[in-house]
Amino acid sequence: MGAITIQRKKIEDVDLSKFQDVWIVAEIKDSHIRNVSFELLGKAKELAKELNQKTCVLLLGDNVKRFSEEFTRRGADRIYVAEHEALKEYYTGTYSAVIIGVISKYNPNIVLYPATINGRDIAPRIAANLHLGLTADCTGLSIQDGLLLQTRPAFGGNIMADIICRTSRPQMATVRPNVMEQAAIQNNGDAEIIELSIKVDLQGLKVKTKEVINETAAACGIPVCEADTIVSGGRGVGSKENFKLIEDLANVLNAAVGASRAAVDLGWIPKSQQVGQSGNTVSPRLYIACGISGTIQHLVGMKSSDIIIAINKDPEAAIFQFANYGIVGDLCEILPLLTKALEDKLNEN
Repeated sequence: MGAITIQRKKIEDVDLSKFQDVWIVAEIKDSHIRNVSFELLGKAKELAKELNQKTCVLLLGDNVKRFSEEFTRRGADRIYVAEHEALKEYYTGTYSAVIIGVISKYNPNIVLYPATINGRDIAPRIAANLHLGLTADCTGLSIQDGLLLQTRPAFGGNIMADIICRTSRPQMATVRPNVMEQAAIQNNGDAEIIELSIKVDLQGLKVKTKEVINETAAACGIPVCEADTIVSGGRGVGSKENFKLIEDLANVLNAAVGASRAAVDLGWIPKSQQVGQSGNTVSPRLYIACGISGTIQHLVGMKSSDIIIAINKDPEAAIFQFANYGIVGDLCEILPLLTKALEDKLNEN
C-alpha cells in the first residue's frame, strides 16, 4: 500500500581487484588475547592461502603492540597496530570509527570478527556505515569461485544457510568462538608490523567508562566459553536452589557452570553462562549435561565437545543420542554421589 519504503544505496561498478588480503579483528580482554582471535587467524590463513593473499591482524587498544609476537608466531603476515589511550576500554563509537578509517584506507578483501559481545556489537555498526553485507554467527567459512562462502545455522538450527556477497567489499562475517581450530604455533613467523596513526576526539565522546565491574566472573567463576570442563543444568534441575548441585560438581572438577536456555529463562543462572544457539558455543574436553533434554538449539552450542556425559531421568531424552556416556536417573540423587566420589578420589591423591 506504499506505507513502507526501503531506500538502498545504488550499487555502482566497483573495481573488486583493489581489495586484497584476509583480515581479522583481534579481541583483547583483561590484558589477554581471547582464544577466538587465534581461531579466526587459523581460518583466515586457510582462506588467504586459497586466494593467494596475505593474512592480516588488526590490533586495537592501549599498549597492544606487545601482543604482535603471539600472532607472528602463529603465522600472521602483517599486523596493523592501532594504539590510543581512548581505546583502553571497548566503546562502540571509538572502536568503530578507527576500524572504519582503517578499512577505508587499506581495502581488505575479507574482514572477520569474533561473535562475542563486542564483535556482535561493532561489526553491524561498521557494515551499516560502509554499506556492506555482514553474516552473523558463522560456523563455517570457505572460498567458492573466489568469493567468501559464509555458513550459519538458520530456522532454529534446523538448516544451514550459505551466504555470499557478490558486489560489496570487504566481505564481512562474525564467527562463533570454539568452532574453528586455532592457528598453530610455528615459531618462525616474520610478520610485518604497521603502526597506525590514530586520532580520537576525546571531547566528542558521549560515553566515558569510569569503572568496569565483572559481575559474571564473581557470580559464576570460569566463563563457559573458555573452560575445558563444563557442568550444565537444564529445566530438569528443578529449581534455582538445586543448581547448587551443579556448582558443587563444577567446583570439584574446576569446571565452568553452564545452562540451557530454559534454565536461563527461568532465572536460575545468568544469560552469560547459557550454552546453545542463542548463547555460547563451547568446545570443552568434557561436557556434563544435567537435566537437559537435548534440543537442536542446545546441541548446536556444545556438540563439538570431546566427551559428553548426559544425566537425565527420561531414558528417551534426545541428549542420549549424542552423549558418549549416559546415566538414567534423578540428578538430585546422582550428582551428590558423583561429587563425593570425585572428592574422595582427589583426597586419595
